[in-house]
Amino acid sequence: MSYLWTTINVNDLEESLKFYQEIVGLPLSSRFQAGPEAEIAFLGDGETKVELIAYKGKEAAPAGKRISLGFSVPSLEEKISFLKEKGISMEGEIIAPNPHSRFFFIMDPNGLRIQFVEQK
Repeated sequence: MSYLWTTINVNDLEESLKFYQEIVGLPLSSRFQAGPEAEIAFLGDGETKVELIAYKGKEAAPAGKRISLGFSVPSLEEKISFLKEKGISMEGEIIAPNPHSRFFFIMDPNGLRIQFVEQK
């Protein structure tokens, strides 16, 4: 068995696509209409993808603060600098749970926590 994707129901597909492409750095893999009321986009170039779904005329349920998506970055300092240039602030401080990893969180446009992790 392999893990395929995480689905995020979004209110604004364009805003979410821009965030995941420009801020997180995921390439658009595919985008298509799923019937008359929904549009789907997949992002990522590895085995596991992020799926965004927007339903016309329907507000997405809150994502919840107990869930986060983690993404590896080569340098937390470079990512923080990039995010500051984009006007995005960290949620809290850098956390270093052990000598081999450090991370921090930001929020996506849908209220989902995004974690950037530097592993040594």
